[in-house]
Amino acid sequence: MRIYLKLLFLFISIVAFSQNKKGATDFNSSYQNMSDSTKSIKKKIATIDRYRVITLDRDTTYIDTSLTIQKEYSHNYLRKDNFGLLPFPNDGQTYNTLQYSLTGFSLYPEFGFKAKHFNFLEADQIRYASVATPVTELYFKTTQLKGQSVDSFFTLNTSPNLNFSIAYRGLRSEGKYMNQLASTGNFRFTTSYNTSNQQYRANFHYVQQDILNEENGGITTVSDFESGDVDYKNRQRLEVFLTDAKSFLKGKRVFLDHVFRISTLSKSNNLYVNHQFNYENKFFEYNQATVPSTLSGTIVYRFGDSFKTSGINDQTHYNKMYNKFGLTYENSSIGKFRFFVDDFRSNYYYNQILIFDNRTVVNILSQKINNLGSEYEYRKNKWNGKFLYSRSITNQSLSNLDAKMQFDLDEENQFTFQYQNINKLPNNNYNLYQSSYIAYNWSNDFKNEKINSLAATATTPWLNASFQFSVLKDHLYFNDVSSVSQKLTHTQIIAPAQYGGTINYMSLKLSKEFRSGKFALDNTVLYQRVGQDEVVLNVPELVTRNTIYFTDYFFKKALYLQAGLIFNYFTKYYANEYNPVVGEFFVQREKQIGDFPNLDFFVNAKIQRTRIYFKAEHFNSLLTGNNYFASPNNPYRDFTIRFGLIWNFFD
Repeated sequence: MRIYLKLLFLFISIVAFSQNKKGATDFNSSYQNMSDSTKSIKKKIATIDRYRVITLDRDTTYIDTSLTIQKEYSHNYLRKDNFGLLPFPNDGQTYNTLQYSLTGFSLYPEFGFKAKHFNFLEADQIRYASVATPVTELYFKTTQLKGQSVDSFFTLNTSPNLNFSIAYRGLRSEGKYMNQLASTGNFRFTTSYNTSNQQYRANFHYVQQDILNEENGGITTVSDFESGDVDYKNRQRLEVFLTDAKSFLKGKRVFLDHVFRISTLSKSNNLYVNHQFNYENKFFEYNQATVPSTLSGTIVYRFGDSFKTSGINDQTHYNKMYNKFGLTYENSSIGKFRFFVDDFRSNYYYNQILIFDNRTVVNILSQKINNLGSEYEYRKNKWNGKFLYSRSITNQSLSNLDAKMQFDLDEENQFTFQYQNINKLPNNNYNLYQSSYIAYNWSNDFKNEKINSLAATATTPWLNASFQFSVLKDHLYFNDVSSVSQKLTHTQIIAPAQYGGTINYMSLKLSKEFRSGKFALDNTVLYQRVGQDEVVLNVPELVTRNTIYFTDYFFKKALYLQAGLIFNYFTKYYANEYNPVVGEFFVQREKQIGDFPNLDFFVNAKIQRTRIYFKAEHFNSLLTGNNYFASPNNPYRDFTIRFGLIWNFFD
């Protein structure tokens, strides 16, 4: 992927130096006759509403170069506010999920290996653009020890109807612990096109992504870290379970979503033909050169017995093709009615069949699923809503009912209500997995998961609130099945499991900012409760983030400054642990983490369209002791000084 980064910077440089410096192009004006050198050219400045960012559902926002507290929260590896996520010690590693309501569900069986997918961009996360002049955005941030995190984005409209964008997000971070290097790359290319009369619209993207992590399996002796011994201030001295293991996730996707209106001109009654195409392949590899681990001079087999004595190289392959065909009737008074049929085909496979004494582990899961569904959209005055129902017409039993209503009282007050009832197939790696480790081979036939969820949000000048209540049945998870003797020898065996009972999950999230002059206090509080007969779904009861900060202009308003303190905290709970062999988190019931304060100090500045970020992360760790963890065997991040910037160009 590094070649993509070099080509991208070369492309941006060429375009940047070849752009017209006489003024911004106005697509609403006629082109100037180049032979007419005697006429003066009146410069026109494009307004911000002509720099649009558009989602797959055609929700539109504008390119924003302001410096707000939300921009501070999103200046990270994921490029979004990561409240509710607990990062591992190195950039580019996985995240423990504090807020369960962040978990999304797909009707169709997914690849799995979810712990590796936090930075993997799915089809509905790709954004399209429409801009009046070429736009470039450059992002940079320092990482843990050697390395850097970058994200480059360039887009232009060659005409009012045709937009192209190209982007690359890359990261390389060495990390402070042994065998912890992270190297990732996300290449994106998009095209958007529409005819002048909007009779035909199309969004296309191509994405290629790779996520490489050295895997150390966590530290072997937690007490060494917690002791505060000066000998272990150099984190390289802490012993880890794995010294030469690594995991690799790679994927490519071609995506097209387009719609054609039967009539040439838009009328009060319109008929559309819709089609969506998605072809994707993924590949996961776990590699471990040396099978035995060493713990204080004692040989340990961390994941149990293996077919191989060295050179483990487990590979899982996956591809899918999805087609969705629809017919939409639109009436200006009553809304849109859409009827659709889709076709989902996937292959999840290995290169061999494994035959044990009492079972056989097959080498492939192939799925062919067809759904029939309808959708209704309504937008009128202050109300808009979307109602969807789909059900399989093939042998598999799956269905989805999704109803969402939004009421805009005025520009400042908005209320949303949503109900979803989904009956989904298990992800593939629950039903099939093969590994060189003997205990990590299974072939299952789990029941469908059933999720009922009710959600409501309120956005007002006084308070922002979101509520969710979910009922989970036949919930799938990974469980620690290590025996007592195995745990005594530090052997970790996990396996997929299905909870036959009912889990009730409730969350309430409140946020409010208080302002007084040049000072502000921004607060976000999350409260969660889980009702279950067995300990399966673990979340902290309380998660909070409180930020006090100062903002002001300096040097005749040439510089805008933002400085403050961020306080993060969550209550103790039995956090899930990460297993690198399967790239998943699993439930453990032995060690609690949490109840440690995390303080960050930041100073940010904006000069024209450049935003500069400086941050001292977790600076209180120097005073509060080593009781901070991201999972039972993986410490949270130490005190780190970070620098970063975002630079926007609009011509």
